[in-house]
Amino acid sequence: MTLLNELPIGATARVTGYSDRNDPSRRRLLSMGLTPGAVVTVTRRAPLGDPVELTLRGTALCLRREEARIVTVEPLTETLPA
Repeated sequence: MTLLNELPIGATARVTGYSDRNDPSRRRLLSMGLTPGAVVTVTRRAPLGDPVELTLRGTALCLRREEARIVTVEPLTETLPA
């Protein structure tokens, strides 16, 4: 299981679900379009790693590290280590 906050910049992944179904952020993330099957790309990360910017359905979306930590994903691209 890979978490969204673990993906490197440039990685593309498909959302598979949530690691904590009781997290209060889950409903908000679902309403923003982070639904199972959605494809996201990590585009930027702040200097200290928080927040992270994603592209989701053609829209830029920023998530805090705590929010990205509960989203489980399946990586779709191979990225080379920096």
